[in-house]
Amino acid sequence: MITTNAEARRPRTASREVRRRQLIEATIACIARHGLSGTTMAQVTGLADLSMGLVSFHFQSKENLLQETLIHLAEEHRTRWVQSLADSALDPAAKLAAVIDAHFHPSICNEEKIPVWFAFFGETRYRDLYRDKIAQFDGERTKIVEELCQELAAIGNLVIDPHMVAQNLESLADGLWLSIMLYPRELNRLAAKQQVASYLNAVFPRHFDPWPGEWDETEPAQPCGDAI
Repeated sequence: MITTNAEARRPRTASREVRRRQLIEATIACIARHGLSGTTMAQVTGLADLSMGLVSFHFQSKENLLQETLIHLAEEHRTRWVQSLADSALDPAAKLAAVIDAHFHPSICNEEKIPVWFAFFGETRYRDLYRDKIAQFDGERTKIVEELCQELAAIGNLVIDPHMVAQNLESLADGLWLSIMLYPRELNRLAAKQQVASYLNAVFPRHFDPWPGEWDETEPAQPCGDAI
């Protein structure tokens, strides 16, 4: 059997999940650089430093690899916000802040992954795939956000439409992702969280400050000319 240089450099004991992950991460990077139509299997395997045969073994085709890449992104996002709610000691406001924070976590909201999301959304067949296999994640998250909004409204004796607020938050997050992708030197992810905090302060003034101090990390939150 002939062994390629790529195979020789890779340990042969890597698990199936490790190989799949390597190929999916390379696919994400290639789509971010070249778009869906410009991404080739040669680019993916070259970046992953794996053989073409491993793509066929794990995914059978480029189309399957692309589909699994979209599903991976969605599952990664879901895992992030589900884990953020795992602390039972969080009150409803902290839980809502945690869900929003997950939208803009650096592992989710970054210059590589956001363009890939929109690349998929621009293709009809992948929008169909999203609605068929992934939209349930959005519905699950929106339902939780709606319930949290209802709890906060009851605590604050507010007359609001929790469903509408939850929908507004989803739309705001989507729009901010798009703005971050299009105008990375004018809007970074912490500035985006500040905009969400401002909206939450308008709806729930007792529970949210207009400046999300508790979300601050190490980078400035105002638009500063930096990329994502």
